[in-house]
Amino acid sequence: MDGTERRTPIEVAILTIGRAALSIEDVVRVAHGRTNVRLDPDPEYRAWLARGVEQLERAWQSGTAVYGVTTGFGESASTTVPAELIRQLPVNLVRYHGCGTGAPLCDAASAAVVLSRTNVLARGYSGVRATVLERMCELINRRVLPKIPEEGSVGASGDLTPLSYVAAVLMGEREVSHRGQSTTAEVALARERLVPVVLHPKESLAIMNGTSVMTGLACLAHARARELARSSAALTAMASDVLLGNPEHFDARIFALKAHPGQVACARWIREDLGGTSRARGPRLQDRYSIRCAPHVVGVLLDALAFARGLIEIELNSVSDNPIVDPDAGELLLGGNFYGGHVAFAADALKTAVASVADLLDRQLALVCDPSTNQGLPANLVAGQDERSAAHHGFKAMQISASALTAEALKLTMPASVFSRSTECHNQDKVSMGTIAVRDLSRVLDLCETVMIIHLLALCQDMNLHGRERCGPRSCELHTCVRGHVPMNLADRRQDRDIETVLALYRAGELPIGPIDFA
Repeated sequence: MDGTERRTPIEVAILTIGRAALSIEDVVRVAHGRTNVRLDPDPEYRAWLARGVEQLERAWQSGTAVYGVTTGFGESASTTVPAELIRQLPVNLVRYHGCGTGAPLCDAASAAVVLSRTNVLARGYSGVRATVLERMCELINRRVLPKIPEEGSVGASGDLTPLSYVAAVLMGEREVSHRGQSTTAEVALARERLVPVVLHPKESLAIMNGTSVMTGLACLAHARARELARSSAALTAMASDVLLGNPEHFDARIFALKAHPGQVACARWIREDLGGTSRARGPRLQDRYSIRCAPHVVGVLLDALAFARGLIEIELNSVSDNPIVDPDAGELLLGGNFYGGHVAFAADALKTAVASVADLLDRQLALVCDPSTNQGLPANLVAGQDERSAAHHGFKAMQISASALTAEALKLTMPASVFSRSTECHNQDKVSMGTIAVRDLSRVLDLCETVMIIHLLALCQDMNLHGRERCGPRSCELHTCVRGHVPMNLADRRQDRDIETVLALYRAGELPIGPIDFA
């Protein structure tokens, strides 16, 4: 042996794109690089794709008016494009939509967007060649991911401006993240020995004219919200432990009498996390609502997630293009499937339910920090009981931060979908604002996750002060995990790094929050 470490190559799962429907979980796995994608190689399927391409080409070459091929776009649909300019039109469409603003999407979000759009086009009703779809799969697998600015979409006609950044990368233009490093599309494609694609008539329109930004982001947000719901149950069990709460509040018989599936599941999680504790109940017969009614609050989120899943996955697996090519009938259908109203509604509903959970956790944190409610501990969980403790403040500022984050989350619950704006010479006179709604949801999740981590740190401080003996199995597992990375607060010090450390653990899936056995 030469001393060089030899590793067995890790096999990456392969997801086939084409006729099969994708799930939210499929998108999440691909987005985070745990699964690669390929276009269905079946000859019958490939023939189906080719038939749509042929029908489209036959139509415009015969002189038939084809929207976005022989005409301008949007309100310019009445403008006839001369035959000699038809092949320039798809390039121009991409370039003039290069006006996105704001921070670029992260790599996982960009991959989710590319996958979502590839899946739509692979249905075979968009007139896009298999070679283009294969290249989109390569972008995902080789992590040549477009730098997509987050702002600039009204959600109909789909996500035109942000999706132009996907089309541009196929053409070898604009910027990308290549395996985590920022560079230009031209450089990244050259490194991967990929030749820029020359987009045929309608192909850039097909890539851009749909709801795939909002849908890809909604898939990621949905998965995050599920984890948040489970984590909130685990922290409620911890709060019940340290506050000597009444475990009878989570008795299955109570929830059988009001059997919303989400609150039934949340109550079961809390019971399991408490582990059938036999500790003595505190002085209160009934806990305050932020403990006693936690399953009812988190349950709304869980049931909203079940409802939203249907809307998001239908959108994910639908044809959101215009015009639509019917390969069997040989017809072009003009419609409005690019309208993102369902995703907008799902995101607006979810962000309200998520923000309510942030408020719940913030109220629990207040109980833990208040000497009138925290079962005999000092105000703000200050460690030590000697004369020096008067100069320390424990979790005072942490609670203020959590309150500020919660307020911001609640402020963002205004539904984005009600703010339709007439634009583009009043052709797009009713729009969904779906991408803005999903961006709001993602921001509310950021805030709520941080509130949750501050609460978790306070609960761990409480366990150090009161002792672990009164706590159930989930509380002890979480305390052990957190203390393996962040020490107890013994004197005033900065705690922003504590928040960052534990938040990173959570987002990496390394906190023992318990199984998420709810659809």
